[in-house]
Amino acid sequence: MQWAERAAPILPSTVSSNTRYAVGPSLPNLVMRCLPTVRCGSGTVGAALMTTHSRHSQHVVVVGAGILGACIAWRICERGFPVTLIDKSEPGSGASSHSFAMINADAKFPLHYHNLNRRSQDMWTRFAAELVRDGDGTRLGLRWGGKLTWVSDADAAARLEAHVRQMQSWGYPMRLLNKSELSDMEPGLKVGSMTAAAYSENEGQVEPQLVIEACLHRLAERNCDVCRNTEVTGYALTRAGRVKAVKTTSGDIHCDVVVLAAGSDTTRLASRLGVHVPQETSSGVVIRTTPLPPLLRRTTVIYAPPTVAGEPEVHFRQCADGGFMVGEGDQETHAEDGSQAHADELLARASSHLPELAQARAVAVPAGLRPLPADGYPAIGFTTQVPNVYIALTHSGVTLAPVLSQLAAQEICDGVLADAVLGPYRPQRFAPRSVG
Repeated sequence: MQWAERAAPILPSTVSSNTRYAVGPSLPNLVMRCLPTVRCGSGTVGAALMTTHSRHSQHVVVVGAGILGACIAWRICERGFPVTLIDKSEPGSGASSHSFAMINADAKFPLHYHNLNRRSQDMWTRFAAELVRDGDGTRLGLRWGGKLTWVSDADAAARLEAHVRQMQSWGYPMRLLNKSELSDMEPGLKVGSMTAAAYSENEGQVEPQLVIEACLHRLAERNCDVCRNTEVTGYALTRAGRVKAVKTTSGDIHCDVVVLAAGSDTTRLASRLGVHVPQETSSGVVIRTTPLPPLLRRTTVIYAPPTVAGEPEVHFRQCADGGFMVGEGDQETHAEDGSQAHADELLARASSHLPELAQARAVAVPAGLRPLPADGYPAIGFTTQVPNVYIALTHSGVTLAPVLSQLAAQEICDGVLADAVLGPYRPQRFAPRSVG
């Protein structure tokens, strides 16, 4: 896989794990493409929408109750604003339900995108402690232990070694291991042929559904509404072109700000307002297993090479309930086979690397669409076309939930745009360009 220096399509064809670690540019483009503040009429888009004296009368509607939408709703609610959270199905039943849910900043190019993920990664412990009140982030399945990766051919070893050097040059705590060190770290693994291995010590995992449930609990404490199984059917606009109500199958919901955090549905919902936020089709498959006793001694995530040439890599982690989650290939790899036969085959491949995993039974998870903006990077911020509509769309929603929810709440509640951080990720970059 070739990593881009700047925004560019990042969806390669399916590749094996031995091609996963292509090296990014040695001197990446570090220029933040910060967009200027967008103005509409005499006012700044998104600025000063909320004021201290009016906060209890200002109403925010968040569309999409996945991990990002739920976290944004909670952050805004904690600021004292009334919030209504809408989901077309049950909260967390979309992309969050089949996310591998790994927290990391590895292989996130270019440097400004790596730094955004790293910032959010470092926020997760405090974010979880605040969400559950008692400080026990393990109640959300939050666990740190790092990621262990190995490859099995010479070309893959060269790529992995160069990748580790680049991550180290960015200050990321990743290092190479020899076979003895790998086995000492996780003695239950059957490593087999190994040409190189690496360990990223600061990576972790969380259970998105537990995070979403905690957000819903906090919303209920503040008497905020959650509308389940509610489809957005349209919008009512003011003469000035702002959304004054979200039309739904449960009736009209009046609002002052609308946040579109509906994952793969965001493009369709935004298009009804004349807002262009294109996405690539990104379908993915993971499987789950029945619970087992703890099998991994130290690490949280394992990336193992294919056992047969031409297969994608296999990766797995043990969840809070003792079950395992297993996936294959890159997180950008297209996969649509959600059958039980494929689930059994994935489990067998993972078990060839962790033999005790064979005691579990595979549980197929239906294939689902994952949100993926067309250039691979987040799209977040107020829109030009409809100034009180806020887009919150990203692929790495689990890793980025703490930072994006914090900055979205700041921009919506305080009217202060975080361009120094979010400049490269504004939805305006997708606006059609005039030809002349």
